[in-house]
Amino acid sequence: MRYLPHTPEDIRAMLQVVGAADLDALFASIPDDCRRKEALKLPEPLTEWELNGHMDNLAARMGASPGTKVFMGAGSYHHHIPEITRQLLLRGEYFTAYTPYQPEISQGTLQTIYEYQSLVCRLLGMDVANASMYDGASGLAEALLMTIRVSRRKTVAVSRAVHPLYRRVVETYFAPTGFEVVELPVGRDGRTDLSGLKDLGELAGVALQSPNFFGCIEDMAAAGKAVHADPKTLFVAAFSEPLAFGMLKAPGQCGADIACGEGQSLGIPQSFGGPGLGMFAARQKYVRSMPGRLIGKTVDRDGKTGFVLTLATREQHIRREKATSNICSNQGLCATASTMYMAALGGTGIRQLARLNRDRAEYLKASLAKAGFSSPFSAPTFNEFVVRFPDKFEETWKALMEKRIVAGLHLAPYYPELSDCWLMCVTETIDRDDMDALVKEVTR
Repeated sequence: MRYLPHTPEDIRAMLQVVGAADLDALFASIPDDCRRKEALKLPEPLTEWELNGHMDNLAARMGASPGTKVFMGAGSYHHHIPEITRQLLLRGEYFTAYTPYQPEISQGTLQTIYEYQSLVCRLLGMDVANASMYDGASGLAEALLMTIRVSRRKTVAVSRAVHPLYRRVVETYFAPTGFEVVELPVGRDGRTDLSGLKDLGELAGVALQSPNFFGCIEDMAAAGKAVHADPKTLFVAAFSEPLAFGMLKAPGQCGADIACGEGQSLGIPQSFGGPGLGMFAARQKYVRSMPGRLIGKTVDRDGKTGFVLTLATREQHIRREKATSNICSNQGLCATASTMYMAALGGTGIRQLARLNRDRAEYLKASLAKAGFSSPFSAPTFNEFVVRFPDKFEETWKALMEKRIVAGLHLAPYYPELSDCWLMCVTETIDRDDMDALVKEVTR
């Protein structure tokens, strides 16, 4: 999309319409001591072509695929996107679609979201899904608030193996509420240690992520049984890589009451960090406590199929202080992209892709182990795994960056006890030659 600046004549015309003498008058409500006094330090104007060249030079400095071999995931994953998804998303009907408040003129948008909800339920093994949240982190925070609404309790437990940024968002959500968040420790195998769960008192919900932040596959079925030892405690299954469910049992099959996480892997480019897609599903009995909106399928008085906004329990203008959430919209375009992606691959394609991702990651893990680099964890993994490198590996990591190789994510800022460990990731976009080249570089 091109940026077309307003001419002075355009600005004067708009100011005249709103009754403002000049641009400063538009900001008269802002206190004087809150306004910027000095001029912005902006460069001289560039022509369109000079600006394009400047942006190209900036882009060339970024370590992005495919020019750079990125062995880092940590909640954002590079996958091939079928061309059919790209082309369909360029259509104006999809690209401009927004909140479907008027069903009589939004049947296409409503049907698309209905199909999205149906595919999410199939993938996650749940009864009902909403029309999406903002991202995986907000989805987890909303899920934990939902457990409090359902159980009428005030404390939730979250595994320390859940994505660190997800946990920070949860803390932000909960800070002004008076509700408590307690952390569950990580065991020596890389999975959540649930041995002390019974000592935490009455919990509204317990949240685990699988595969977790370390790539370790949690025993979700056993966790579900442990959580449900107290029948009022809800089990929340989080995720950051939904393609894993092409191989692993779906959260619903493991006893999850709520499943939530990030859907970026399903046909949405990484785009340097966003936007994301918050997938959210639950058991049917909790549907009226869910955040967000739900699209339903019905028939009109003539017997024709129609799609409608069935539940919008967050609507502030309807429920106000009783609203279940402050989420004011859904990620419509991202949900549409994921719908196209899941439909294009189908169940067989998702299974094959999941196995390919798992096999390639296992190849790199085995190659690094053969080269003498161990992992601190023994649990089975999917897509990602933790590797312990020798001292001063940070220098090697920086040197590899100069060669356009991103050799994982350093865990020290998030887990100080793993200061010599790095989180590695492999998807179908990384081939065997790329992995062999990485192993060769780190063993020099």
